[in-house]
Amino acid sequence: MPKYGISLNALLLFPCLLGTVTSGEKNINNFTPVANQDSVQISTKKGYLISTTRTPKTYYVNASKGNDSNNGLSTSTPFKTIQAAADLTNPGDTVLIMTGVYTNSDPNGQSLSISRSGSANAWITYKAAPGNHPILKSNGWNGIYLYNNTAYIEINGLEVEGNNPNISLAYAQSQATNPNNPLTNGNGILIDGRDNGHPHHIRIINNQVHDFGGAGIPIIQADYVTVSGNSVYNNAWYSVYGNSGISTYQDWRYDNNTGYKMYITNNTVYNNREYIPWISAGQITDGNGIIIDDLRNTQNGSTLGAYTGRTFVANNLVYKNGGGGIHVYLSDHVDVVNNTSHYNNQSPEINRGQISVNTASDVKVINNILDAIPGKYINNTWNVTNTTFNYNLYYNGTSANITIQGSHDFFADPKLVNSSTPDFRLQPTSPAIDQGYSWTALTSDFAGNSRPSGKGYDIGAYEYQFP
Repeated sequence: MPKYGISLNALLLFPCLLGTVTSGEKNINNFTPVANQDSVQISTKKGYLISTTRTPKTYYVNASKGNDSNNGLSTSTPFKTIQAAADLTNPGDTVLIMTGVYTNSDPNGQSLSISRSGSANAWITYKAAPGNHPILKSNGWNGIYLYNNTAYIEINGLEVEGNNPNISLAYAQSQATNPNNPLTNGNGILIDGRDNGHPHHIRIINNQVHDFGGAGIPIIQADYVTVSGNSVYNNAWYSVYGNSGISTYQDWRYDNNTGYKMYITNNTVYNNREYIPWISAGQITDGNGIIIDDLRNTQNGSTLGAYTGRTFVANNLVYKNGGGGIHVYLSDHVDVVNNTSHYNNQSPEINRGQISVNTASDVKVINNILDAIPGKYINNTWNVTNTTFNYNLYYNGTSANITIQGSHDFFADPKLVNSSTPDFRLQPTSPAIDQGYSWTALTSDFAGNSRPSGKGYDIGAYEYQFP
């Protein structure tokens, strides 16, 4: 798998069931998913204290009417650039961004760099002003860049657009050996902990991230990150680094909490694909919708040690990506629950299935719809222990197209409303209705509807809504 060459300067468990890899397994009926612990065991570290006498500020940014010489504290005195506000933020502050196009002033830079932190009880929030639709456009290394030990940051409701519309495949092919070109290798929202400390407690929610030659939302050596409700599409096309739509790589341990700390939920992820070979391998390797990558910290000389928190990948719609829909690689303690994965493996070179698990342990793949391209693998596992697939629905293939099958996995047409539109809701006659495992920690579906709505949990990202 790719080693994430994006640099700063160059940039559950079933005993004796078919399909379960046994290694000290427990019965699924005795397994209780770990509750959401995103808000527990959060210590206040030096540097993140907030004065009890300070009143949080709201900064306003307006690309067409603002001026960075303003104070930014009202709609009549807004800043022109988001960076002007970002450079002043303190814990509890909010940056409201108005309709307009915000670009990177430095061709090798980013549209927004965030290095100032909030605190555990006073996050800093960047979001679209009510009724507004700001667009951050970047032809540099990143659209939004969170680095150093930035913490307690929320990015909410922004559109972040890359440089793909401005270059051709022929140009990208001419740069196939150039790792230093931001025009082809730029990323969407990068959370990067490889230098000067590790980011933690970051929320990336309800954004559109699209058309970056590199990764859409890459997370590197960070902890307590939530990526939820985003649309991530048309990324990873032109980079030489072998990127994907949403990726978490070499997670870092902020604390010793072994519950859920990394969340990738309720995202729509599609048409992320490699057209340029990964430079280190000389071939097309990735372009996944979502990849959980090297949480064991074995690559590139990492000394972080294995990540011991859990990762929750749930309620995502992943479709028509070049690589796998969801890929767990060199990683442990991952739950992949109630996702709908449709027609991934679009790249001719890739045949690893809609959901694949490679060199991993303590992975649970439960309640997912895997709708494959006919003739390609539906699921795929290799070199795994203590890994379970069960209560999944498989379509467009037979047992010859899977490498693992749990006792409650089955083959059927999921009867989606219209997968070509796409509309991945369940028709009233879908065999996925009420056939899932009761994963009680997941209380809502992709659309925010309660789980369960019928007699039992449904399979896939949507819970059928009875009239």
